[in-house]
Amino acid sequence: MADVTTPAQLGPVLRDHSAVAEPRATRRPTVVIVGAGFGGLRAARALRKAPVDVVLLDRHNYHLFQPLLYQVATAGLEPEQIAKPVRAILRGQQNFEFRMVQVTGVELAARQVVTDNGPVSYDYLILAVGGETNYFGMDSILRHGFGLKGVVDAVAIRNHVLRCFERAMLEPDAERRRALLTFVVVGGGPTGVEMAGALSELIRLVLVKDYPRLNIKDVRVLLLEATDRLLASLPERLREAAAETLWRKHVEVRFGAAVQDADGARVTLKGGEVIPARTLIWAAGAQAVTLTTQLGLATGRQGRVVVTPMLEAPGHAEVFVIGDAAYLEHDGAPLPMMAPVAIQMAETAARNIERRLRGEAPLPFRYKDPGSLATIGRNAAVAYIGGIAFKGFIAWVVWLIVHILQLIGFRNKLFVLMNWSWDYFFYERAARLITKE
Repeated sequence: MADVTTPAQLGPVLRDHSAVAEPRATRRPTVVIVGAGFGGLRAARALRKAPVDVVLLDRHNYHLFQPLLYQVATAGLEPEQIAKPVRAILRGQQNFEFRMVQVTGVELAARQVVTDNGPVSYDYLILAVGGETNYFGMDSILRHGFGLKGVVDAVAIRNHVLRCFERAMLEPDAERRRALLTFVVVGGGPTGVEMAGALSELIRLVLVKDYPRLNIKDVRVLLLEATDRLLASLPERLREAAAETLWRKHVEVRFGAAVQDADGARVTLKGGEVIPARTLIWAAGAQAVTLTTQLGLATGRQGRVVVTPMLEAPGHAEVFVIGDAAYLEHDGAPLPMMAPVAIQMAETAARNIERRLRGEAPLPFRYKDPGSLATIGRNAAVAYIGGIAFKGFIAWVVWLIVHILQLIGFRNKLFVLMNWSWDYFFYERAARLITKE
């Protein structure tokens, strides 16, 4: 999803009014899309043949393939291999314009998006603003932990992990050295599982060769999950297989382990246990960006805007909210904050805009679950697709193929495939650079 705004960058500028803007019949309608993530990009593409002008807004000039961020964080890939400039992606679309701006608000009555470069008027608006890390009000985790939502986060984790090994090489005190080599990942969802598995493999297959003087027994990778299960959306036998695979890869999986505090030197659990660790990677929750709570619209869990079945903001038929920012229930539960949901919502929103332009009634959103995949490192993954559960090497190959195909751009596909092949055959990670202090 697109990382459009952060709490610190949002201002209290959003106001709702009862007045209705005059129709703009003398020109082509303008569809403004906020966010260049999976949903925003797909919506722009879906409108390529529509009789509208499409304006895409984002504070970054690139589309980021977020599912592979953990590979950047564990030195497997460079950021430019999982990102591509938006202008390059859609340069052949005649009705498309991109603006690199910071969105700070929306004037619903005036039909304007407020940015740091002035207002942008719209006839239809698609809010695909994405999500951000949810720290559940724990400021200490925000200050001392690492999230994993953007390129900056991933590179910061990579720098920190490598720096911990460099400092451990110079640390004479055994207790402080063990704390430097203890890495805590919080959250048993796909991000946490993939991050823990990849981190353990980076250490035990690659860094052990770079730092032969360090005792590998001093290294610990812990995966803490507050509930009693990993990958809650998968069948039980796949959840158990994931936990067993992590144990085999030397990841200490702890259930019922809720984090209460962290100060950069130790992690404290709610039961009072203290884990000396200089690294805490937070993958335990997500929420919609703060912009959604300032629209004057009803919000559900995680600050997501409650939308109609047609994905419209109630009372504002010209405003569509999709992806992580939208709250819509499916089979009695809110739709997950995942790329497939955003992509399918984007197609429905674009289709409904075209239907409204033709004077037709919009259609409700129908979610088709494409299944779930999670890799647990080398030769290991779990998958549940079309009601079929499978694991191990076959699931890992499926995961590789799916992610290669979903990457945007032939160059990105080629370089990622080359990096993965090199790592697979030579147990080597190419991106082991500490790029800043």
